[in-house]
Parts: sequence; C-alpha cells; structure tokens
Amino acid sequence: MSLISANPTQKKMVLSKYLDPKVLNRVDRLELAAKSIVEGFMAGWHRSPYHGFSVEFAQHREYTMGDDPRHLDWKIFAKANRYYIKQYEVETNYVAHILHDASESMLYKSPNAPFSKLEYANFITAALSYLIVSQTDTVGVGIFNDGLQTFVEPKQSLGHIHRICHELEATKPTKKTDVGDIMHQFSDRIKRRGIVVLVSDLLDKPERILDGLNHLRFARHEVLVFHVMDPYELEFPFDGQIKFEGLEGYEPVLCQPRMLRKAYLEALNKHILAVKTACERNKVDYVLLNTAQPLEMALQSFLQSRALKSIAR
Repeated sequence: MSLISANPTQKKMVLSKYLDPKVLNRVDRLELAAKSIVEGFMAGWHRSPYHGFSVEFAQHREYTMGDDPRHLDWKIFAKANRYYIKQYEVETNYVAHILHDASESMLYKSPNAPFSKLEYANFITAALSYLIVSQTDTVGVGIFNDGLQTFVEPKQSLGHIHRICHELEATKPTKKTDVGDIMHQFSDRIKRRGIVVLVSDLLDKPERILDGLNHLRFARHEVLVFHVMDPYELEFPFDGQIKFEGLEGYEPVLCQPRMLRKAYLEALNKHILAVKTACERNKVDYVLLNTAQPLEMALQSFLQSRALKSIAR
C-alpha cells in the first residue's frame, strides 16, 4: 500500500493496488463529462435542465422588474433598444453506476498478457470510480455474474473508493455472465437519470445485450460499454493440439486450433460487430479493450475522444 494523491489539492488516502498511479496521473485531469443533459442535486460541473445564472449560456428573455441587472445583455440593448436578460444552464453533478462483470470467464489470462480480464476490469472500475469522485460526482458499483452479487451504493467521497476497491479485491468470479439481465435489473433500480458504465467481456447473446441497452436508453440513461478481451481471444494464435479448459460450465475440448481459427475469428468478428452496431443504434459509447494494451493509454484516448465530441455538440 502507498499514499498518493493524483491531485495535490486533495487529501492523501490509502489506495488499492487497482488504483494504478500511472493510470490516475494520465486521466485525473480529464473530465468524464456527461454528453446528455442529466438531472442533478447540487452545483457541480454538468448541465441540468434547471435554469439559473451559471457559466453556460442557454437563451435570452426580456427583462422584467426584479431581474438582476448584472445579467442584462448590453449588446442587444445597443442594437434593439430593449432590455434582455441572459439565461444560463445550472451546472450539476451526475450519478454514475458501474456494472462490473465477475463471471468465471473473466478469469482468463493468456501467457503473455499482464493481467487477467478480471484484473484489467478491476483497474478500469477503480480508476473510473476515482476519477468520477474526484470531479465531485457520485459513483456506485454493481458486481455481477448471472445476477447481482454485490452492490456498493452511490456516494461522493474519496473514502468511498476504499470500499469499492475492497469489494473488487474480495470478488471471486463464479457462474456465467448474464449481461442482458443485469442491465434490465439496473434499468428498474435506478430512479434518476445518470450514467451507466458496463465493464464486461460480453459473453452473452447480442440480442440479450441489445435488449438491455434498449431498456437503459429508454430510461434516458447515458451508457458506456467497455468490452474487455484477452489478446489470445482476439487473435487465436494457438497451434498444435490444444486442450481448451471449459469456463462457465462448459466441458474441456481437445482440438487442433488451426482447423478452427478461421471459423472462430469469423464468429468473433460477427459478435463484436453485432454489439458495436447495437451500441451505435442506441447512441452508446463502445470501447473494445485488449488486456495487453496499457490501460492508462486506453482511458486517456477514450476520455479525450469524449471531450472532443462534447465540444463538437
């Protein structure tokens, strides 16, 4: 354990092994900004449908008695000889829920990969949780396999990160992934619009994933999907005669991989395309992550991309 603070203005805290300083140093200054207008409960950084006098211009309206004259638009007065008030959007906090896959398939780690899919997912969840809380927003984490196993209620404090990391480290993956069902559960569970982040290897039928995404988007949540895969799963570089151990209830299989490689890669690419297409249709951000890729680079690239999209809007 070590004491670090990614932001020198914040109090130092004991961090889990999943809060990698390299990751935090590269993403701490990048805002995980909500692209959609979200409901909030206090002044913060994100747009709300509630109007007040803040920093982001929304519209003009005619001046009426009692309005603060500091918000008069004198340029319009000079042109039209009429008084207009500038209205702004209140900046508010959002609530994020991270859905973290802890099914048995997440234990897979190929010989050259630095981490298993589960460990890599743990780093993602911890880093995003720390980032969200650091920007004064609220985060909760649901750890699931074929159902919800652990739920850490959303809170906004650096001490809350310790609880999240404790649950991640204590997780023992079992059973199958049921991504579709968990998204349905959270669509019904979350009462206020916010952000839902899914971190999973997505070993579920594309139509079930699509149904879950539809449910979350119908509830007007913004959704992000981090698809975590091992490089061997993406490349299938096996050769010779290999015995594949079954995960999530499947029996071991002895075969010659070179005879299966083409069919496997075609099926994999079809699955990834189906998931990506479902995400695009639902205006969901989809990120395919290779566990051999440095996480800090992947997160930095993703967050910068979101920031540019937000500016473009």
